[in-house]
This record gives sequence, structure tokens and C-alpha cells, in this order.
Amino acid sequence: MQSSPSPLPVYYDRDCDPDLIRSKRVAIVGYGSQGRAQALNLRDSGVRQMRIGLRDGSPSAEIARADGFEVVPVAEAAAWAEVLALLTSDEAHRDLWREQIRPNLREGSALVFAHGLSINFGLVEPGTGIDVLLVSPKGIGPRIRELYEAGEGVYGLFGVQQDVTGNAKAVGLSFAWALGCGRKGILETTMKAECESDLFAEQVVLCGGVPELVRQAFTALTDAGYPPEVAWFETFYELKLVVDLMYQRGVAGAFEKISNTAEYGAYLTGPRVIGEASRRAMAGVMADVRDGSFVRALMADYDAGFAGLKARRAALAKHPMEATDARLRAIADDAG
Repeated sequence: MQSSPSPLPVYYDRDCDPDLIRSKRVAIVGYGSQGRAQALNLRDSGVRQMRIGLRDGSPSAEIARADGFEVVPVAEAAAWAEVLALLTSDEAHRDLWREQIRPNLREGSALVFAHGLSINFGLVEPGTGIDVLLVSPKGIGPRIRELYEAGEGVYGLFGVQQDVTGNAKAVGLSFAWALGCGRKGILETTMKAECESDLFAEQVVLCGGVPELVRQAFTALTDAGYPPEVAWFETFYELKLVVDLMYQRGVAGAFEKISNTAEYGAYLTGPRVIGEASRRAMAGVMADVRDGSFVRALMADYDAGFAGLKARRAALAKHPMEATDARLRAIADDAG
């Protein structure tokens, strides 16, 4: 019988040294959802030496300048920085690293990632002269910023992949503190654990499994003759209510608040829908994540201009549930 893993170490504001990150020259490469939130939080935490590294023609440049940041080319940001956070999309890391960051980043600097994909699967090969860190706030950018401004924070995952200065852990924790994660809890893990768990969960639950379950259930109801509006309410609209309840109380606590009918049906039907076939599919997804098959497919599609991604995106927009969604949102707008 496999033993239970040990609990991850947890750090809070009291365990972090704010002056470490405040004393560094910090470059943020990328100014999208994560980049903007992290840059604003860092500045409000007292980081005064900060630049935003963006490619020529980036539409984010004007947003960053309007927020009061100095915007420079990525290569210049890399040459200047003591701490560089690479916060562009995962697939862009490979070329940015090879062409603009690696030739310019000084030895002894710290390279920070919010997600371990690039390091774990070799898109970025940092060599031996720099610290490499994972600082992963667990939330979308706007929510990270919103909670920070409210005096709260999101959980953070943190890990040291490479420590050449002997100070990597302290700098990483200081960076996580500046994002507000120490207000909630900074859990120490590895890039491998964070990356592979994240990819698996995105595909099986968050962005793959749940939306597909909703669409298939919606289709099953409409194919059986039920009105699409009713199917939309029962399979999609009410999902947020249940997820919010589970988020607030845990699954067992949420089940205490739903009807006996819903709870009874959940115990009987959940294992029928997520049964042996689903578990075999999950094992296949896990294998594809671990052996790099998924990332190789991702990068092949990226190098082909994301032809596959764009085709699937277009097909999704044409799904009948999307038309029902738009109609019911319009009804709500008309009421206002």
C-alpha cells in the first residue's frame, strides 16, 4: 500500500523578507493577465526598480505605459534585470529565451516562472549560471490583483529548481510575498509537480472535462426533446452555484446544503458517468503529460500557426449551446 505523501511546507508573510525583492531590479516579460497583475502588486509592495519587457509592436505596451511602467525591448530587460519573471504564454517562452533572454541575462540573476512547463519539458534550458524559481499564484490575473487590493491574497506554489547564489529560496519567497501570496499561504513544491498536475487538471477537469461534460449533457437533453433554454439552466447556469458552494464548504459541506434528491442521485450516478472508461482516459492523459507528448503536440501546432487550435476554437463557437447562451444573456440584458 502506497504511503501518503508528507504535507508540503507552508510559508506566510512572517517567513519572508520584503527587503530582498524591494532591493532588486525586477523585469516582467509579458503584460497580459498575469504580467499586469504581478507587476502592479510588486510595485504596490515597494518594488521601485521595475521594467516591462515586451516585443516590438506589442499591444500591451500602451497599457503598461498608461499604468506608469517603463517599457523596453525584451533583450534590454534581460540585460538590466537581477530578477526576471517570464510571464508570456508558455509556447512563446522557447523563442524568447533563445533569441532575446539567454544571450543577455547576467550570471547570478534569478529567472522566475509562474508555471513549470518550459523548464520541465526543456523549452527553456537555463544552464548553470542563474537561479531558477517557480512562483505560481493560484488565480487568474484580475483576481490576484483584486484580492491584493482588498488586503487579501491567493495561495501560491513555490519551488527552487536551481540555486547558484545560495539565496534563491529567500528571493523566491520575497517575490511571492510581494504578490500577496503570503497572506494566504505559500506552499513549497517542485516545477515537475506543479507543471504536470496543472496540465492534467486543466485537461481532465477545469478546461477539458467540465466543459465537455456540460456540452454533452446539454446535447443529451436537447436530443431527447427538452427545450434548450431549460437544458442550459440545468447543465450550465446552475454549475456556478454548485461550484461556489463546494469552494466555500468543501464537497461534503456542499452536500449538506443541497437537496436529498440531488445528493442521492450524485452518489448513484457520479460513478456511472466517471467510471472505469473515464479512469482509463485519465491514465492516458497523465501518460501524455508526463512523457511530453502533449507539449510536443502543443509546440507543433504553435509552429504551424496554431491551425489546429484556431479550427477547434471556431467549431466551439458554433456549438448550439453557445447560441442558447447568447439568447439567455440577451434576455437578462433586456431586463436591465
